[in-house]
Amino acid sequence: MINSFETRDFSSIVMVGDKILIKPATEKDRTKSGLYLPTGLQEKEKILSGYVIKTGPGYPVPSITDEDESWKSSNDGVKYLPLQVRVGDLAVFLQDSVWEISMNGGKYFIVPNSSVLMLIRNDDLF
Repeated sequence: MINSFETRDFSSIVMVGDKILIKPATEKDRTKSGLYLPTGLQEKEKILSGYVIKTGPGYPVPSITDEDESWKSSNDGVKYLPLQVRVGDLAVFLQDSVWEISMNGGKYFIVPNSSVLMLIRNDDLF
């Protein structure tokens, strides 16, 4: 089941926790030698790749409170352990734990950070 959404831009999207929004890399319809590949062949792949569009804040970490020091201000705000993934990275990830969605007519994946196997970072790209 693919969920479909319409949004003006990606700034209105907020990713939660360790989730990553990925736009899949272009699918190849031919081999290097020029043979056409059947439709749905890439759906059987176990490893996919795509470009990171948005990331969540990371893993939530409980704040440590010292009851002995009442003079300190109590900050009940949630702290996060940030993700290694950055916007613009090419991510290689496992297909088994991917949620596929459709936004503005395009295909996107929501991937947990634990499914990312490798990142290819090109700082000159963006």
